[in-house]
Amino acid sequence: MDNRRPFLFDAHVALGAKMVPFGGWEMPLAYQGGTVAEHMACRNDAVVFDVSHLGTVRCDGPDMFDALQNTLTNDLRKIAPGKAQYTHLLTDGGFVVDDIIVWWYSDTEFDVMPNASNTSGVTAALPGRDVTAERCILAVQGPHARAKAAALGTEFSEVPRFGVRRFDFHGVEVRVAGTGYTGEDGLEIAAPNDVAEEILAGLVAADITPAGLGARDTLRLESALPLYGHELSLTSTTLEARLGWVLGWDKETFRGRDAVEAERERGVSRHLTGVKCDGRQPLRDGGEVVINGDVVGTLTSGNFSPVLERGIGLGLLRGELKADTPAVVSLRGRDIAVTLSALPFVRKASSRG
Repeated sequence: MDNRRPFLFDAHVALGAKMVPFGGWEMPLAYQGGTVAEHMACRNDAVVFDVSHLGTVRCDGPDMFDALQNTLTNDLRKIAPGKAQYTHLLTDGGFVVDDIIVWWYSDTEFDVMPNASNTSGVTAALPGRDVTAERCILAVQGPHARAKAAALGTEFSEVPRFGVRRFDFHGVEVRVAGTGYTGEDGLEIAAPNDVAEEILAGLVAADITPAGLGARDTLRLESALPLYGHELSLTSTTLEARLGWVLGWDKETFRGRDAVEAERERGVSRHLTGVKCDGRQPLRDGGEVVINGDVVGTLTSGNFSPVLERGIGLGLLRGELKADTPAVVSLRGRDIAVTLSALPFVRKASSRG
């Protein structure tokens, strides 16, 4: 089956993007400046990603709060309309179907934002409709993201962190959340297709660097943010990924609650753990992590960190292992010296000083 092209495909090609298959779509991998330059632009200034391959499931109606509250793991009572919340959808056995952001607009209207390949699974679990094809999502990220996005209108820069706003832009409604997937400050703009090209052009004209999936992956990895299909999957759990804070123990139910409650009671045997290379060798998922001759787990993600200038990786490793412990990653016939690392590897600009 052919990959879907995002609405802004031609605009990306005109900007010099290299387009690659990803999650059933053709998306920008990098532009002419390259992944490392795009990565550093996000850490130091501002970039814009097209993340329109992510899904949008619109849930509107009088019973939607209860439907989301009783299905997804996090507790919506922790927030209120006008806020966004990170949450999980689990199987009955407690494994992760998807990790999701919920945008809550009013008592009866929500946008549920699944990963690209999981939209159908979310629509099967929730009484919503898939509106992915009707809009584009542009993620503006970096320490100067808000200031530069104000070139489109001050409303964009005024959306608070994890806030959600709707407002008019040139005669159509845009929806904006103070969320992102880089570890930096920023916004995600859900724009109807009618104005998406104009918004992208306005962001680029405001000296915001276009960035592709290559930089998005290295940024989220430095920030130790999980990627579905890697740190989270149908064979891993929320607790293993150290994300227990998204489990709403104070509410009556959510899908998979009995299984994760049993997991919590017996204890988790493996945990998300970081490793750093002693040199610049990039790490890759699938590498076995060995300590004193004992295989303690497998890397779920790996790459090169442009900020640290060394290879880094995440893995679900056995036991509670201490940072700074020496280890070896066995990858493609090579043994690579690494050290266990505290997470995240890199903190956002405001924390780095």
